[in-house]
Amino acid sequence: MAESSPDPKQDEQSVAEEQTAPIVEAGPVAKKLSQVGFSLEPLGVDHLGVEMIKVEADQLVAVATALNDEGYTYLQCQGGYDSGPGQDLVSMYHVLKLSDDADRPPEVRIKVFLPRENPRVPSLYWLWKASDWQERETYDMYGIIYEGHPNLTRILMPEDWVGWPLRKDYISPDFYELQDAY
Repeated sequence: MAESSPDPKQDEQSVAEEQTAPIVEAGPVAKKLSQVGFSLEPLGVDHLGVEMIKVEADQLVAVATALNDEGYTYLQCQGGYDSGPGQDLVSMYHVLKLSDDADRPPEVRIKVFLPRENPRVPSLYWLWKASDWQERETYDMYGIIYEGHPNLTRILMPEDWVGWPLRKDYISPDFYELQDAY
């Protein structure tokens, strides 16, 4: 009895996918967090060699707390960006492990990819107070809601502004009328 041979088109497609998908090796932080049981995805390193990891929103507080316990106590910056019209919004935290003897302290960037329709992520204000105004700015510009933030209000735009100006699908209004300006 002859065995059926696999579809050659499927073989070509899987080979093409393997060739185009980059292999991302987990860095030291991702390896350590994975060993302790955290579910995350290594994203490689950026142009400066900073390790990046992708974390689900429901794991953010636990991962950030574990990093803080490991000595990553300095939040250098928090921000967000839009991956493109119809794509995810991203909230990111860049943290450092400071010590007196390090010329270049270890760094890691945590990224949380969120759906455009309901971008919600826990606030890390209670862990890193420096995220206060930075999370507010990301909320103001992209509409990412930081649940548990003590004062999540607009910081750059007027309170009655409609929309999120740095989203790539944002359409600027023709004019903005100031109320009670005179």
